[in-house]
Amino acid sequence: MLSRIRKLKAAGVVGINNRNRGYIMPHNPRALYARVDDKVETKRLAIAAGIAVPELYGLIHAVREAKDFERMVEGHKDFVVKPAHGSGGKGILVITDRRRDMYIKGDGHALTAAEVQHHIENVLGGVYSLGGQPDQAIIEYRVKFDRVFEAVSYRGVPDIRVLVYRGVPAMAMLRLPTRSSDGRANLHQGAVGAGIDMLTGATTLAVCKNRRIEEHPDFGTPLGGLQIPGWPALLLLAARCHELAPLGYLGVDMVLDAELGPLILELNARPGLGIQIANGRGLRGVLNHIDAAAPLPTAPEARVAVMRAYYEGLTEAPVPL
Repeated sequence: MLSRIRKLKAAGVVGINNRNRGYIMPHNPRALYARVDDKVETKRLAIAAGIAVPELYGLIHAVREAKDFERMVEGHKDFVVKPAHGSGGKGILVITDRRRDMYIKGDGHALTAAEVQHHIENVLGGVYSLGGQPDQAIIEYRVKFDRVFEAVSYRGVPDIRVLVYRGVPAMAMLRLPTRSSDGRANLHQGAVGAGIDMLTGATTLAVCKNRRIEEHPDFGTPLGGLQIPGWPALLLLAARCHELAPLGYLGVDMVLDAELGPLILELNARPGLGIQIANGRGLRGVLNHIDAAAPLPTAPEARVAVMRAYYEGLTEAPVPL
């Protein structure tokens, strides 16, 4: 165990206590947390800044309004229900089709309107919210993922997590749903995390359940070398999110929609550290580089250039941690 800790420290891996004390506490003012913890507020800020997000079909505030979801999704065969203050993908209900009076989930299971309404009532009751507080239910557009991910995603929508430090994209990974994660792009539930080369936008190493893997556990398809389309634009989009929520240590979750292109799903004031394992690199090196570059430029394009300078100077290849 001691040798393992020494190896991680030598690799510049940031631990949870160091993340909290060294990065989150000094750079993330509590007054700004509402901008990211409340997905409705995040969506409002993004729209005002001209950043694309999944279309909002409706917002349900109280149990007496839960039945109104049918009116909100009228004319839409698919949609998503999610808690406004949820975390870790909990409480998200994805409806992929409608047949007569039934609502079909991604796994083919059919729900009645009453069952969808019951799920919404659970969301409102705070079953899935941070701290178990009463919540709101968001009804929104269901993302159709880009076909480049078709062979490496089990049912759900893959997303891209970019860690943005002081407005500079620092590290990224592609999160891929699996059977084990029930189609959710959540590492704690069994999704795959694939590191991304920050210069090229191609996937490198991959992990699942803290185990190094080379193929998708359900399909056997290779996980390395997958090129993410429009990578420079995605980096710029991540950098721009610092203006929405000027938190110094920020997780930006994006998706590539087959029809609409890049969309911001949500922002996170407490992004996890699994991104280091997925990339085979510790965060400390790039974070120190960004600190040393202060004062940082205000233009997002220039902040992306700060990141590129660091990775262009690296000589070590990613290694399993």
